[in-house]
Amino acid sequence: MSALRWGRGAAGLGRALWPAGHPGLLAEEGALGGVWGRRRSSSASPCEQDRGKDWGHAELLEVLEARVRQLQAECVSEVTVKRVDVARLPEAGGFQPPRKAQPGATGAAPGLSGRWAEKLDKEKWTMQKRRQRLEAKLEEQARKLAREQQLRVEPRLLNGQLAKSLQRWEQGGPHSPWEEPLAQLLQEAPRRLGCEVEQAPADRVAEVRLESQRQRLLAFLECCLFTGHLPLAHHVLVVQHSRSRQQRLLTLAMYNTVMLGWARKGCFKELVYVFFMVKDAGLAPDLLSYAAALQCMGRLDQDASTIQRCLEQMAQDGLQLQELFVGSPLCKEDQGMLLRAVRKARPGFSPPPRPQPPPPVSSSPLLREIYAKDRPVSYPRLHLPQKKLEGLFQQQLRVEMATTVTVESVEKAPRLTPEVLRARKTLKGLRTRWEAALCRALQETKASEAQAARDGRPTLLPYLCLLGEREFVRLLLQTLQALPPQGESLLSLAQQLGLRAFNRHIVQRKLLSNQVRELEKRYSQYLHLLASDAQVAEPCLPRQHWEALGAPEAPHEQPWPLPVLVQLGKQLAELLVGAVRMPSSLAAPQGPPKLIPVLYHVYSFRSFRQIGILKPHPAFTQLLAAAAERTLTFEAAEVPMLCPPLPWTSPHSGAFLLSPTKLMRSVEGTMQHQRLLERCPPAELHGALDALTQLGNCAWRVNGRVLDLVLELFTAKGCPRLGVPAPPSEAPRAPGGRLPPDTPPARKAELRRELARCLKVAREMQSLRADALYRLSLAQHLRHRVFWLPHNMDFRGRTYPCPPHFNHLGSDLARALLEFAQGRPLGPHGLDWLKIHLVNLTGLKKRESLRARLAFADEVMEDILDSADRPMTGRKWWMEADEPWQALACCMEIARASRSPDPAAHVSHFPVHQDGSCNGLQHYAALGRDSVGAASVNLVPSDLPQDVYSGVAAQVEVFRRQDAEQGVRVAQVLEGFISRKVVKQTVMTVVYGVTRYGGRLQIEKRLRELSDFPQEFVWEASHYLVRQVFLSLQEMFSGTRAIQRWLTESARLIAHTGSAVEWVTPLGIPIIQPYHHDSKILINGGLQSLTFSSSGDTSQKPNTLKQKNGFPPNFIHSLDSSHMMLTALHCYRKGLTFVSVHDCFWTHAADVAVMNQVCREQFVRLHSQPILHDLSRFLVKRFCSGPRSPKASKNVWVSRLLDTLLSVPKTGPFNLEQVKRSTYFFS
Repeated sequence: MSALRWGRGAAGLGRALWPAGHPGLLAEEGALGGVWGRRRSSSASPCEQDRGKDWGHAELLEVLEARVRQLQAECVSEVTVKRVDVARLPEAGGFQPPRKAQPGATGAAPGLSGRWAEKLDKEKWTMQKRRQRLEAKLEEQARKLAREQQLRVEPRLLNGQLAKSLQRWEQGGPHSPWEEPLAQLLQEAPRRLGCEVEQAPADRVAEVRLESQRQRLLAFLECCLFTGHLPLAHHVLVVQHSRSRQQRLLTLAMYNTVMLGWARKGCFKELVYVFFMVKDAGLAPDLLSYAAALQCMGRLDQDASTIQRCLEQMAQDGLQLQELFVGSPLCKEDQGMLLRAVRKARPGFSPPPRPQPPPPVSSSPLLREIYAKDRPVSYPRLHLPQKKLEGLFQQQLRVEMATTVTVESVEKAPRLTPEVLRARKTLKGLRTRWEAALCRALQETKASEAQAARDGRPTLLPYLCLLGEREFVRLLLQTLQALPPQGESLLSLAQQLGLRAFNRHIVQRKLLSNQVRELEKRYSQYLHLLASDAQVAEPCLPRQHWEALGAPEAPHEQPWPLPVLVQLGKQLAELLVGAVRMPSSLAAPQGPPKLIPVLYHVYSFRSFRQIGILKPHPAFTQLLAAAAERTLTFEAAEVPMLCPPLPWTSPHSGAFLLSPTKLMRSVEGTMQHQRLLERCPPAELHGALDALTQLGNCAWRVNGRVLDLVLELFTAKGCPRLGVPAPPSEAPRAPGGRLPPDTPPARKAELRRELARCLKVAREMQSLRADALYRLSLAQHLRHRVFWLPHNMDFRGRTYPCPPHFNHLGSDLARALLEFAQGRPLGPHGLDWLKIHLVNLTGLKKRESLRARLAFADEVMEDILDSADRPMTGRKWWMEADEPWQALACCMEIARASRSPDPAAHVSHFPVHQDGSCNGLQHYAALGRDSVGAASVNLVPSDLPQDVYSGVAAQVEVFRRQDAEQGVRVAQVLEGFISRKVVKQTVMTVVYGVTRYGGRLQIEKRLRELSDFPQEFVWEASHYLVRQVFLSLQEMFSGTRAIQRWLTESARLIAHTGSAVEWVTPLGIPIIQPYHHDSKILINGGLQSLTFSSSGDTSQKPNTLKQKNGFPPNFIHSLDSSHMMLTALHCYRKGLTFVSVHDCFWTHAADVAVMNQVCREQFVRLHSQPILHDLSRFLVKRFCSGPRSPKASKNVWVSRLLDTLLSVPKTGPFNLEQVKRSTYFFS
């Protein structure tokens, strides 16, 4: 219904309030007080009557306005307002002017003189006139409110000629044909009034703000279509379009979104309205606009001539009919209606078949062997049969459909005392009440947001309608349950809630569509490639097999803009604060009974910034602790998968079955990486996609024996020395009690520092304990299962497992809990590699040869077996290792293998690691062909491993000795204190861009750990040593420093031209550095106005300092990721199990020699490419080849950049082929 009806309800309210027996106006009662207030006597003075009338009028307005608001809140989706019924007036022609009273006339007040009667008549007439004006005013307000609250359909056009055309067609009546104006509109050229020419934003800040507003408005319109709020979306579009200042926000994509919505409903008139607005905005219809019009005609079965005119106009606009079925993102039903319309005008038309181009091949020469068809391959298969894998798929599907996973906690189970049972019963009752309260609060919020949307502003209404109220309530209560006692920042919580709501929405969309059924069928066929008992016609990579199965993937769902995520999450958090309450008796048993909030909003300072925090009431925290519920809830994407992940086939398709996952992880709200990936030719990403798929296809299982030992310590009091965090009860106690009045200020300051230290330690212990609790609980949950870890990558191409809490990238303890689910016999040399690996884990023989390490393992075999048999009661040799838990797991594996009848036949699941020797410096030395540097990092064959850290320490010692002889005091103090450990961290991180300031802090920390070093010299000594370390590195790695300087200067100049640094890795991954100056985004209202920074988009000015400091390390990281991916793909081709932790490669003990060979060969192949020259050519083409800028200063920077880029550092004489014979390159 288009008419708004509220007036009769308001009038009815008024009639209900009239006193009985007075249907008409109550002039006889003196004032309106008899109706709206206390009845007043007619003997009241005129002054009092005037005041009473004014109050009565005001009250009348207030009551009617309140009634309007009530009706609007009760009927959100469609409110209609009827005309206000005015109280009936006297029959005799309305109000009569006052007449002089006749003496003795009927109706005259007895005992009153003619003068008083005349005065009374005049007063009645005055009151009636005032009442008439009031009624007219109320009626006009009602009409105005009805106009304002009605959802607008007809647009207000700014172009006079178009407005007249629209008016002429509207006056043609309800049955006038709308095909004519559409045809006429399509023929008109787009135009924009001179006063409406869009001005380019004056600066980047305005541009960023404008783009942010556009993203939010487009997301709102798209969301309205999905939730069935199409009239509301149209209304907002019309309101925005009718305001000339707001119209510049609107883009063709927004108009097309609403047009597609009307097309799906077959509403041709409304679609034409949107076409009028498109023309009025000076925009030209595109392929999607024509698709909407034709689809609507197909649904309405329009005549062929109209459709033909539309097709002809589309051809005149340079748009091909075939592209409608290939280039438009329409679902099958929409395409069916589109085809129906086209065939009516052209009966013989058939849509073009999907083009089947020859299989695209990556242009990278490094990948030719991977995709070569003429070489034998032996791709590995899983150890599980098809039926088992299909069952695992169904389990994982159920997990992701539920969106959360509930896991039993490994915290020590409490005794079920009456107190525990009482606390659990109290919590259960509170949650039941909270569910009802949150549902009511959600309904009220939706009503409020619906009212706000009628003003023509995008609101949160459609987002709040995406999920059911119960789903939102469940999400909020899970958030409340997981909130730490110290609270969480409102901004962080809001972002988490918004993101989780989005993820649930995506899963529900997939469930509502036909995607799950299609996925089941396709995945079953995909398993033929992986299952141990299935066959495929031709061996191929998982991505290739998946793509060959047929149907293309579903359209990609664009993520919501960050401001929308935060605003939605903030609204949900505020609902939680406002609705969730508990009896005050839980906090203060003696106080008066009332309800108090469970969550409080407080402010706290963190790093000199004041932030808002949502903190649970201590009584609620105590109630949770008393109930001791032993369950943890995780998002489905936070838990390892129970079946092999989907292969990565595009930047937004792969990994989990339903849960959305990014190919390239980035800060939420950053779109530049995704845009680069989507613009990249698909074949160029195949190397990265296939490597990530291969890493994710590795099956894992939990090492049960190690887990039991860790849980034994964890449920006791922990063991920080072994990496098992202690419970918060073991945290140091802050000094308590009141200080005496005469306490000296120095003592007070000392106590404040001690208190701050205790609080800091307690927070750290709480965080570490929670992290360990999540990891161990998930390990226990997966103890008897096979699971998989899907991978994605960061913006440099470095790979990471998607599940954050339990994976092989963690600490020593985390790695020790994992082993390969698929075992391999050790073979003739596998046991030796296990022993060498164990010695590597101890850190005892780093400077010794492999033969010496093997001999040492044989010497300590008794300790190894004792550690395996009696880890907690024996000699505990394993506890002295650098990586104790991995060493213990290795001891157990060696014991099992050595005690088996045939060690070579022993099936081992244990992963053996091979680490790069300061891998960043290895890449630098290879880039610069630096012979001295190459020898220092084991690129050159040698009998013993070279230790670059010891080499730098020795060089620093030479410099120190020289300075000490010249009388430098700090050099003399440092005698005997310069060691490998002191300089190692700085040497390791110099290659990754650490500055002298950061290096000094690292060395200071190491010196403070030396108990016998004079602490008064720490500051001076750290300054001295960092200078010497940098000087030593410059002498030892001269080529490295030259390349670093070239990369740094190039990045500085690129940033000065106004761009962020971009490059393409040798495997074809496009990279852009996400360092820009922050732009502030403000979310107003509610508990607190949130201001957050966004610094990751290309429309913002680049941060020159971060761009130049980040380029050298990020470029090297992109090279080490390329080396790892090449190694992974070639190992997969040879049938090996392979995973990595950046520059640490893992495989079965039996396959270490093969992996080592592949690793060296691929490093040589990678660096045989002209990497620096390719980089120079790319940067010149990207940043120096465009038209000259009108700004002279920018042209100067571009000229200097060109000179720098063409001055590629010269390389040395080092022969890369030596790497293939270097035993200790990775060892």
